[in-house]
Amino acid sequence: MTRALVCLICSFVLAGCISTSVSPTPRFYMLHSIDKAAVGEKFNLPADTIIEVGPVKIPQYLDRPQIVTQDKNKMLVFAQLDRWGEPLDAALERLITEDLAAMLPAASLQMFPYNFTIPLKYQVLIDIIQLDCALDGDLFLAAQWTIIDVPNKKMLLTKRSDFRQPVSPREYAGLAAALETVCAALSSQIAQTLSTFGVRETSR
Repeated sequence: MTRALVCLICSFVLAGCISTSVSPTPRFYMLHSIDKAAVGEKFNLPADTIIEVGPVKIPQYLDRPQIVTQDKNKMLVFAQLDRWGEPLDAALERLITEDLAAMLPAASLQMFPYNFTIPLKYQVLIDIIQLDCALDGDLFLAAQWTIIDVPNKKMLLTKRSDFRQPVSPREYAGLAAALETVCAALSSQIAQTLSTFGVRETSR
């Protein structure tokens, strides 16, 4: 093998090592529940009330590790380096369950699927109909949620809730914070409704 060929091979190997060493590192984002001390209003339910949250469904275009946004032309943009730290549907289910636990301190909140050896009182089904995010604008979330009376196999309520929250700062961390805010608002609506049903039960 000639010296020129050896030098050429070495240069390719060295270039590969250099490009690998400077390749961008992905950034992963986790959604955080509301601080219990920051809960503005807590709602009452009997202490033996067990509530299952989930499943939480999301649109198919959001079912990917990359954070999805929209540009000014409403075209979807899939971030290559900015990703969710867990599947988004699982993250939202965990987040809403934790928010509800903070807002309904006497109740027991469980994530779907739940061990049915202990009887449930309510199940909360959530379908994220729309989740539009613009880094230079707002985050919009539309959710259809349903409360089931599990022992009586009865749907108590189904409702659509819409939320809009500015993204600040205008980056992916601000987007995650905006999503946390609208999920807390959704959880508050659900908690208030659950407490209303709880009052009706105890007054019978």
